[in-house]
Amino acid sequence: MLHRALADLVLVLHLAFIVFVVAGGLLALRWRWAPLVHVPAACWGIFIEVSGGVCPLTPLENTLRRAAGSSGYEGGFVEHYLVPLIYPDSLSYPVQLVLAALILLVNGVVYAAVFVRRSRQAA
Repeated sequence: MLHRALADLVLVLHLAFIVFVVAGGLLALRWRWAPLVHVPAACWGIFIEVSGGVCPLTPLENTLRRAAGSSGYEGGFVEHYLVPLIYPDSLSYPVQLVLAALILLVNGVVYAAVFVRRSRQAA
């Protein structure tokens, strides 16, 4: 029971991290220090997508699920949980590149807005 609860906790943390990677730049509109945490996280997310790698949270979750008596899953978190919700086909490298580009685009727009806002405040 404990292993399953820990696996579920890792799953929730993994999802929270992904949301932070995609939209965490919005925190920079409120807190000046937010980019110090968000930019490295976004770079990690982009690296994982572009390299085709697997986030370390995925094997951790799978290990905990197996310890709880369940089977783990193949592929990464995004491929297993999110892609089936968004795309009918399995995750492919071109799709991962699109996801990385979306992370760059969303955060580029957010940080441009942060820059403009701070420039106006300084003027």
